[in-house]
Amino acid sequence: MSRIEDALKKASAKRSEKLRPESAGTAAPAETKIPGVDSAQASFLETAAMQTEAFERARGQRMLVSMNEPVSLAAEEFRKLKQSLVRKTKRSGFQNTLLVTSGTVGEGKSVTAVNLAISLAQEFDHTVLLVDADIRSPSCHELLCMENGYGLSDCLIEGAPISKGMVKTGIGKLSFLSAGSPVPNVGELLASKRMHETLSEMKNRYADRYIIIDSPPVLPFAESRNLSRMADGVVLVIKEGQASQADLRDTIEALQGSNILGAVYTQASRATRGLSAEAYMKYKYYHHAR
Repeated sequence: MSRIEDALKKASAKRSEKLRPESAGTAAPAETKIPGVDSAQASFLETAAMQTEAFERARGQRMLVSMNEPVSLAAEEFRKLKQSLVRKTKRSGFQNTLLVTSGTVGEGKSVTAVNLAISLAQEFDHTVLLVDADIRSPSCHELLCMENGYGLSDCLIEGAPISKGMVKTGIGKLSFLSAGSPVPNVGELLASKRMHETLSEMKNRYADRYIIIDSPPVLPFAESRNLSRMADGVVLVIKEGQASQADLRDTIEALQGSNILGAVYTQASRATRGLSAEAYMKYKYYHHAR
């Protein structure tokens, strides 16, 4: 075993030790020194080990069809969605901040955001930052099999740069900023001047990458109404049979002033021509008339 492999193994064991709950009266284990590896290298190796572990766990996540079922019909629909969005966002300069939301709860917006981000990040030309802005009910980290560690809410509260919370996923060129610690005033936090500045920082500092933002549903909460006007474009996720026509009208009305690029129709009961009825999940993308 090489020195690097040995160091990775020890870093992984060290992380597992950290995750293990401490027993009362039990002293914390002494830090393990790796011969020939300084603290900076050890930190890098530990991060690499965490990415490797997360990647291996994500390989078993069945909802990540863009990663784990690349030849499936659902993955193909995400590729079509990606291509349509790439065309739309490059029509007049590169518009890199895309908000993914839905009208009501449980329509599949987070699954769509994560799979879209993975599909983009797997391309040679695209680097992607996925941001979980659904601080009330974050789920992107669960889909990616990662921890909801220091994230967006922590950066906003402390005024820290988002680079402090960004982690590489090991999936293509995809980085992730988790939702972070729960806060009582989510609406005010995401509508604040600091959020505007943070989004501007993301847009300008990472101008060469797509920034996919998963946000709360529009009708029950106010956050997405503000975030949608900060982002360059909005992708609206609609689950068949979930939202009524009145809900959909109210959602679009609430998003007035934003740039709705299109909608993703999820869990359709009727397969389109050529699609198998046994497909795990069916997605169909519709262009929004503009």
